[in-house]
Amino acid sequence: MTDLVVDNLGVGTLGNVSLTVPGGQVVCLSGPSGSGKSRLLRAVADLEPHGGRVALGDTAQLDVPAHQWRSRVVMVPADSQWWFDEVGGHFPDGAKAGLPSALGFPPEVMGWSVSRLSSGERQRLALWRALALQPEALLLDEPTANLDNDSTEAIESWLLDEIRSRRIAVLWVAHDPGQIHRVADTHYRIQGNTLERVHGSD
Repeated sequence: MTDLVVDNLGVGTLGNVSLTVPGGQVVCLSGPSGSGKSRLLRAVADLEPHGGRVALGDTAQLDVPAHQWRSRVVMVPADSQWWFDEVGGHFPDGAKAGLPSALGFPPEVMGWSVSRLSSGERQRLALWRALALQPEALLLDEPTANLDNDSTEAIESWLLDEIRSRRIAVLWVAHDPGQIHRVADTHYRIQGNTLERVHGSD
């Protein structure tokens, strides 16, 4: 189990952001549109310049090459990127064979063209693609935004099972109070230029 630690991080207008995400737990981030939630995730993923310190256990972000960091701290953006024509080209063989039923796809999906996928289907597959990388931390930017209520709760349940069993540290941007209540161990809200803790299980 590895903790994700953010210490005195500053990015954009946000400053003095400090929090710890224990392995196997979900820390939710909320805040107004444009408040910097996505930029904060990108800074933690080493995709955006920032001040302060980010670490995964004993490994500081600055001490490893960016690509190595991002193989351990995996971000799933709100708009997932796909670079091959075929879905299966984005997955290792083991992940192709072990497609979870909770995602709601037939096995043949690996042979589908990415262009035929809806935004919600891309979102669900992007989550599985991220988990297939065996991350120690996950950064999720509104991962169920394009799903209906039934699909959302099914994906939440599946994701939480994976997070708990794999002991992944998760920073999850969410706007729906119901979702935050269902998934968050701890909740922080961006207020102005700072992060404020809303509630926690400890």
